[in-house]
Amino acid sequence: MQLSFQKGSRSLLLGGLLLVMMTIFVGRLFYLQIIKHDEYVAQATAEQVKPLTIPAKRGMIYAMDGNKPVELVMNQTVYTMFVDPATVTEPQKVMETARRVAGGNLRPNIDKLIAKKETRYQIIGTKLTRKQAEMMKEEQLKGVGFQEVSQRVYPEGGLAAQTLGFVNAEGAGQYGVEEALNDRLTGHDGLLKSVTDISGVPLTIGNQNINRPAKNGDNLVLTIDRNVQAYAEKALAKGMERSKATNASVVVMDPYNGKVMAMANLPTYKPAEFTKVTNAEAFNNPVITKPYEPGSDIKTFTVATGLDKGVIKPDSTFVNTDSIKVEDRTIGNATKGQTGTITMQTALNYSLNTGMVTVAQRLGDGKSINLNARQTLYDYFHNRFAFGQKTGIELAGERAGIIISPDKVEGNAVRYSNMTFGQGMDLTMIQVASAFGALVNGGTYYSPTVIEGTIDQGGELTPEPQKAPRTGVISKQASDDIHQMIRTARETFYAKNDRPGYDIGGKTGTSQTIENGKYVDNQTIGTYLGYGGDTRPRYVIMVEISGKGLNLQGNKDAMPIFTDISNWMIDYLKLQPRN
Repeated sequence: MQLSFQKGSRSLLLGGLLLVMMTIFVGRLFYLQIIKHDEYVAQATAEQVKPLTIPAKRGMIYAMDGNKPVELVMNQTVYTMFVDPATVTEPQKVMETARRVAGGNLRPNIDKLIAKKETRYQIIGTKLTRKQAEMMKEEQLKGVGFQEVSQRVYPEGGLAAQTLGFVNAEGAGQYGVEEALNDRLTGHDGLLKSVTDISGVPLTIGNQNINRPAKNGDNLVLTIDRNVQAYAEKALAKGMERSKATNASVVVMDPYNGKVMAMANLPTYKPAEFTKVTNAEAFNNPVITKPYEPGSDIKTFTVATGLDKGVIKPDSTFVNTDSIKVEDRTIGNATKGQTGTITMQTALNYSLNTGMVTVAQRLGDGKSINLNARQTLYDYFHNRFAFGQKTGIELAGERAGIIISPDKVEGNAVRYSNMTFGQGMDLTMIQVASAFGALVNGGTYYSPTVIEGTIDQGGELTPEPQKAPRTGVISKQASDDIHQMIRTARETFYAKNDRPGYDIGGKTGTSQTIENGKYVDNQTIGTYLGYGGDTRPRYVIMVEISGKGLNLQGNKDAMPIFTDISNWMIDYLKLQPRN
C-alpha cells in the first residue's frame, strides 16, 4: 500500500520536527545557561582562578646597645615548595626530582599530595635553601611552585633566651616575647587570586583578580641592653660556680621607668636549638613564672610601710629580746645578740624578725597584730606594692603568686607576722624588684616592661606607649627615709667591695623552701635586693640563687653577684661619684 500525503502535509511535518528540535535545543540551552549556570561558573573559576597566600614576614626583635637598637632575632629566607596537582603533568618526575634535590626537607607523603587532583595547592616541602629551590626551578616542572618564607636566626646565640622565647615548627611563638606578642610579630598574610590561562600563567585581565599585600609583623625593640644582659649572664654563671648552685636568676631594672635592662636565668638554652632541649623547664623564665617566699628582702617593705604610716622613724626604738610572741607562736631572730633597746635602723641592719613584728603591732594597737594592722599591711603589700598580682610584663607565663587577705581565716595574726619578714606569701622576683623601685625613687610605682618600641625599615624607633605610673605609693619623705636606711644597712657590713663615692644599698634574704607542704631544713634560697647610682638610684638589681639540697644564703651567695654586676654598671653607665 502506498502512502500519500496531501498537498502541504510534508511541510507541516518538517515544520513540526523543526519545532520539536528547536524546543529541545532551547530547553538544553536554558538548562545549561540558567539552571546549571552557577555550577559551571564554579568549575571554570576553579580551573582558571588560582589562589595564592602571600605570607607576611615575622617581625624582627632588637635589643638596645646603649642608645642604639641592634638585631637580636633576625629572619632568614627559606622556601616552601608546593604543587598544583591539577596542572602537574609528570608526577613521577616531580617526585623523583624533589627527592633527589630536597631530600629531608620533603613531607613524607608527597605522592598522595600530588595525586589530589581536586585541589590546587599542596605543600610538599619546607625550609628549602635558595640553592635547592633554584635546582628545582631548572627542571621546569609544570605545576611546581615556591614561596619565600622566613625562619628565625639568632646572631647573639642564647643571649636572653627565656625573654625571647622561640618560634615552633608551625610558625607560632612559644614562651617569652615570641608568645606574648605573637599577633604583633606575625602580621597578616596577603592573598593573590589570579585568572590564569590553560598553562597556569596569570593573566592581567579579569575581575576575579585579587592582590591583597601582606602586612609584615612589627619589628620590636626590647628594653634589654645586650651589654648589661651579657654581663649579667656571665656574673650569674660565675656566682653559681662559686656556690655550686644549680639554679640562679637576676633582673636589672631602671627604677624611674620600669624598663628591664637584663633578665637572666640559668640553666638556659639556645632558641635556634630548642628541639634539642630535653627538660622543658629550661624554657621557663623564673623571674616571672616562679613565685617563692622571698624572705628578708621584704623587711624593707615592712619598714617602708611603718615609715609611711608614721608609726616608726629610722631612730625609733624598741626592746629586743631576740624573740617575740604572736598568739600561740614564738618568733625568734636568726641573728642573736642585739638585745636591749635598739633602733629600727639596727633591726634592719641585722635583719631582726622581732623588729618587723613590732612594726606590724604598731600599725595596730601597739600590742597585737589586730585586724586594722593586717588590713594596713595588706593595703600596702597587695594594693600599693602589687604583691600577688601579675605585673602585666610583656612575657608569656607570668604568674601572680599568693598573698592572703585578712578577710580569710588563713589571714590571721600569725601569718601576717610571718609576712613582715617575707614568709607566708609567694611572690615573683619581677613583683619584688618593681615595687622596690618605688621605695627608692620617691614613691612612684612603674609597671615593668621589656618593650622599648618598634623600629621601621628606615631605622626610626617609635617608643612604646607606657602605662601611667602610680604616684604616692609611699610618701616622698618615707621614700627618702627607707632609701637612706637601705644604704646604711649595706654600708654596715658589705660596702667594702663597692666603688667608693656612689649611692649603693641593699638587703639580703635567705628563705626556707617548702616540700610536700612543709619547710625543709636542708635547702634554702639566697636572694639579694638592692640599688645603685650617683645622685639618685640608676638601677635596681635582684639576685636569686638556689640548689637541690643546698643551704644558700643571701649574704654569702647572692650578694657577691649583686656586687659584681653593680660595680660593672657604674662603669658601663659612666656614673660620676657624688661630691
